[in-house]
Amino acid sequence: MRGVSIVEVAPRDGFQAVGPFIPTAEKIGIVRALHAAGLRRMEVTSFVGRAVPQLADAPQVLAAALELPGLDAQVLTPSRKHAERALAAGARHVAFFLSASAPHNLNNVRRTPAESVRDYAEIAAMLPAGVKLRLNIATAFDCPFAGAVAPGVVLDLLDALLALEGNAEVALCDTTGRAAPGRVAALFRAAMARFPRVPGWAFHGHDTYGMGAANAFAAWSEGVGVIDAAAAGLGGCPFAPGATGNAATEDMVWMFEGMDVATGVDLPRLLEAGRAVAALPGAQTGGRVREALRAAATAA
Repeated sequence: MRGVSIVEVAPRDGFQAVGPFIPTAEKIGIVRALHAAGLRRMEVTSFVGRAVPQLADAPQVLAAALELPGLDAQVLTPSRKHAERALAAGARHVAFFLSASAPHNLNNVRRTPAESVRDYAEIAAMLPAGVKLRLNIATAFDCPFAGAVAPGVVLDLLDALLALEGNAEVALCDTTGRAAPGRVAALFRAAMARFPRVPGWAFHGHDTYGMGAANAFAAWSEGVGVIDAAAAGLGGCPFAPGATGNAATEDMVWMFEGMDVATGVDLPRLLEAGRAVAALPGAQTGGRVREALRAAATAA
């Protein structure tokens, strides 16, 4: 049975949702703990300037992550200017993001989707050889401002983006956590049929409505090999009411390993890292497996 690659996103998508500044040394310590648990792909930070003060130490965190053996450290960038900063800091894997929903894109990056498409073209054109590129489509299923997003909107947006640069991994993101497994499977099925030359597909899901694991399984069942998750379920979309965070890495590992799908992750070590994440002041966490295993150990 094929395995699954889990991308740990707590150091970026999770940390940016925490209000009190997390000391840089503590961030680096958590990245190292997650790496020690066997996670070999991680979104370690984002180069966004003053927009997210929590990530002002992006160069230092990236530098520490690049020292970890075998770690594919990707960084999020919304524009060419910030991509240039990321490359200058040593980034070898850049993730670009935009929203399928115009209202969300305008609120999130102050750009229309068409303007973000042009930003993507600029980044793709300036990346040096050997630097990997990932394309994140936020609100691919649902928008906190406009509601359900029609599949055709996402597919048409991908038409425009992939015509500019088709050699990028594509991630479809359930930003609000309101998608259900059937919709996740159907959109991936349609997208993979329409764009057969995309080198890889990924799913990024939130767990606000308790669908994180189910949606990840639906995506994996359609052939998606990369699943995003955050230790302790840290994170959450600031525009999605009641958002409880990303799908928890512990839950993903428990589910896939229980299906004999290899993740390469050491669950006991991951639980240790998850406890450190959950202890961060101001952290909004979620997931079930961490607490269930803690309760079972206490009762034993």
